[in-house]
Amino acid sequence: MRSSRSALLIGGTSADTASFGSGHPLAIPRVATVLALCRALGWIAAGELRDCPRACARQLSEFHSPEYIAALRAAEVAGIATIEERARFGIGTRENPLFPGLFARAAATVGGAMLAAELALEGHVVFHPAGGTHHGRPARASGFCYFNDPVFALRRLAARGLSRILYIDLDAHHCDGVQNALQDDARMHTVSIHEAGRWPYTGAAEDRGGGRSINFPVPKGFHDGELRFVMDAAVLPYARRLRPEAVVITCGTDALSGDPLCALALSNGALWTAVQELVAAAPVAVVLGGGGYNPWTVARCWTGLWGKLSGRRLPRRLPAAAERILAGLSCDLIDDEAIDPSWQRTLADPPRDGPVRRAVVDLVRRAGAERAA
Repeated sequence: MRSSRSALLIGGTSADTASFGSGHPLAIPRVATVLALCRALGWIAAGELRDCPRACARQLSEFHSPEYIAALRAAEVAGIATIEERARFGIGTRENPLFPGLFARAAATVGGAMLAAELALEGHVVFHPAGGTHHGRPARASGFCYFNDPVFALRRLAARGLSRILYIDLDAHHCDGVQNALQDDARMHTVSIHEAGRWPYTGAAEDRGGGRSINFPVPKGFHDGELRFVMDAAVLPYARRLRPEAVVITCGTDALSGDPLCALALSNGALWTAVQELVAAAPVAVVLGGGGYNPWTVARCWTGLWGKLSGRRLPRRLPAAAERILAGLSCDLIDDEAIDPSWQRTLADPPRDGPVRRAVVDLVRRAGAERAA
């Protein structure tokens, strides 16, 4: 299932070059590994890759407060945040540390998201894997997110006159920052499928976010068959009724089996199918990255997603150059014996199906997607 629209990939520059520091869940290469795998596969043709530009302070202030932007920039230069800055802005903490290159990296996620929206309006399906920082608040960092790039992509689409815009989040964590930012904007509608009982502990099935949000807090072990059920019974019918002029999709990989911070059990193939179906639901489509803390499952999922969006044929086994890239990865959060050998040899996971549990069936009813318009 490939969109008839040509696909573009946004990456490079400062979007994935700086580290969060040792011991942090994001102290792993993600977008850089995806780009390396795509090159090893011969999957980046001339004109398909666009550099990820940095948003300037003026652009950032369209959503984030000038005081917060200035404090983040100054704290990075100083290498430390004051007690007051940590309390007020959430920066300089173990969750949201300071490190060289932080501001440029965070600004690049926003610049890439705005560029993705513009290119999507020109008729492309655009994948921005460094994006998906969906917890960022107007004046506070949260959940490893310093700015909120999905909000910028969505607002850029609305600024171009679109009035029915659908944001869909497949990350294992609820998109609290995006939902809160959009709840008073009648042009915006959000759907989130996330793990129940997982930080930030928001996004209950009854939470309608101002009337245009639908939340599916799914149980641990949520697998391919259950995602298929939620998509067929609720998400896709809702999208057909809404008839969105644009979709923005966050495809975090922390919902995959093997992620060290979450307890869902999807295969990457299930995520690929869901994203492709959602891309097909609107004439304008932006796909963002998101969470994901297993470097092997992140790289394989986003590389394969780019392959699917751009119409490539996925190999049964990776070429030697790609295998060497994956073999060179490491992660402090994953024990050596827990590393699946297939993570270094293939892109596609085996399907992870099973019976649809009563809790998932009840969740679709409670979320009220069948009644939403």
